Amino acid sequence: MQYLCNSDMKQYSHLFFDLDHTLWDFEENARLTLEHIFKQLNLSTIGVSDFTYFHERYSYHNDKLWERYRKGFIKVDELRWKRMWHTLLDFKIGDEKLARELSAAFLDHLPFRNRLFPYAVELLTYLTDKGYSLNLITNGFETVQHAKLKNSGIDHFFGKVITSEGSNSLKPNLEIFEYAFRVAGAMPSSSIMIGDHLEADILGAKNAGMDQVFVNHIRETPSFTPTYTVYGLEEMKEIF
Repeated sequence: MQYLCNSDMKQYSHLFFDLDHTLWDFEENARLTLEHIFKQLNLSTIGVSDFTYFHERYSYHNDKLWERYRKGFIKVDELRWKRMWHTLLDFKIGDEKLARELSAAFLDHLPFRNRLFPYAVELLTYLTDKGYSLNLITNGFETVQHAKLKNSGIDHFFGKVITSEGSNSLKPNLEIFEYAFRVAGAMPSSSIMIGDHLEADILGAKNAGMDQVFVNHIRETPSFTPTYTVYGLEEMKEIF
């Protein structure tokens, strides 16, 4: 674990978690969902012969389009189906109807996946037992994120779930953090953001006046120093 200063640990009352890539293993859950759809729709019979490459291209386009969505360049619907459209184009398949069918199937099945990162449940139990107020700030979609929480068995840990749709804003924008403070009855000075994305979670929280825990699952090299950096969820017991 790394942290900004090694003096007395600050006291927090409200902990705000990100969901995807922080607690809920989006990459693995998405891979399992895509594999199911790949077989269900017999994509190998129409020219999508290599699932590994199909998954790789989906991940690439999903990341690119989420970046555009966070910056306000595209709308939700465009993100949802165009990540499939661009993936199919990499196989020289220009079929918008199929892209939209894939998108609908993906969003139908994904929330039922329940793969969490190691120690997620143990950490949330530990923090709840210590009396912290746990909440979520997520750029995910309202219905999908609530379904993920329920099907993963961790919905009961969180008092408030703030989504981009519910708040009409997106991380790293200041508005979504200010909305979260109002909804949760929290103050920035006694709150901390826990997430994996340097810009959306960590820089967004810093600009909102919050301390941050950078959950660096992939051991990325940050361009600035978060308040704390952990490489696995179990390390957070050293902070709280």
